[in-house]
Amino acid sequence: MALFVTGGAGFIGSNFVLDWLEQSDEPVVNLDKLTYAGNRENLAALAADPRHFFVQGDICDRALVDHLLATHRPRAIIHFAAESHVDRSIHGPAEFMRTNIDGTFTLLEAARSYWNSLKGVELRQFRFHHISTDEVYGSLQPDDPPFAENNSYQPNSPYAASKAASDHLVRAWYHTYGLPITISNCSNNYGPYHFPEKLIPLIIANALAGKPLPIYGDGQQVRDWLYVTDHCSAIRCILEAGQVGEVYNVGGWNEMPNIDIVNTIIKLLDELRPDPTGSYARLITHVTDRPGHDRRYAIDARKIERELGWRPAEIFETGIRKTVQWNLANQAWVEHVTSGEYRQWLDSNYGARL
Repeated sequence: MALFVTGGAGFIGSNFVLDWLEQSDEPVVNLDKLTYAGNRENLAALAADPRHFFVQGDICDRALVDHLLATHRPRAIIHFAAESHVDRSIHGPAEFMRTNIDGTFTLLEAARSYWNSLKGVELRQFRFHHISTDEVYGSLQPDDPPFAENNSYQPNSPYAASKAASDHLVRAWYHTYGLPITISNCSNNYGPYHFPEKLIPLIIANALAGKPLPIYGDGQQVRDWLYVTDHCSAIRCILEAGQVGEVYNVGGWNEMPNIDIVNTIIKLLDELRPDPTGSYARLITHVTDRPGHDRRYAIDARKIERELGWRPAEIFETGIRKTVQWNLANQAWVEHVTSGEYRQWLDSNYGARL
């Protein structure tokens, strides 16, 4: 028995692989293309672990996926692999269409062929779990109820549109071919190994470097925040007890405006790594908002609690402290991932907005 994980060297995927092998002896076959956000260093603790079989490759490579499925015969596919940064999707949407739509299609077809080859218990137990995002639902007004699983899709960015398309493909392969799928739509994740282009790790990295802390517009965009290991535990619950064909929203019950997130990080850094020149608050810099920026996301996670008994273990105050402490203790990792290409990306995205 084994799991087949795509994108398992990325932020959420690598946390899932580490969490899984910490709690289970079931092997993991890990397929990752190792783009800018995929990092083998995330998996350094598994370098000598025979339970972890890593393959650098593309989910769009049907022959490779077929070979891995036939060789390792997994009981489940956990599909994390995706391009995921909204700003990058605005600057260059083509790669998002290829990975998130074409890649998911290729993986579904390979999974369908493999599943059709199974018999008996293996056939009945097989699952295809697709990890998606709350951004497929669009934007909420301040007084709107949180997104539920039956909300209509209204994606507002190339990234969100590509993930919405991938969700629809997964659903169609269930209804048309009977492929035993589950889908989860999560809120904003944060925690260890978070690539420093997203809000929380970017603010930490820039503050420590004495660089501006870029805040889009007025900073009142509201997000729900989910600690990454809580997300991993939710996926485990869905894999163990989720109903075939069902969608589960996974949230942290932590709605907060972006500016409050930044101020919380500043307060922690002022406590844990004080700057002799003064509070990091002096670095806050409001920049031009990005096009089509969704104002509010919020997740209603009552279904997964009601049906599977899952709730997040972390509140935001505990999760963000752990995240800041991890970043302070792992500055070598941060320096390694902030390559020349990454710095050029920051300049191209934020430089013109200052």
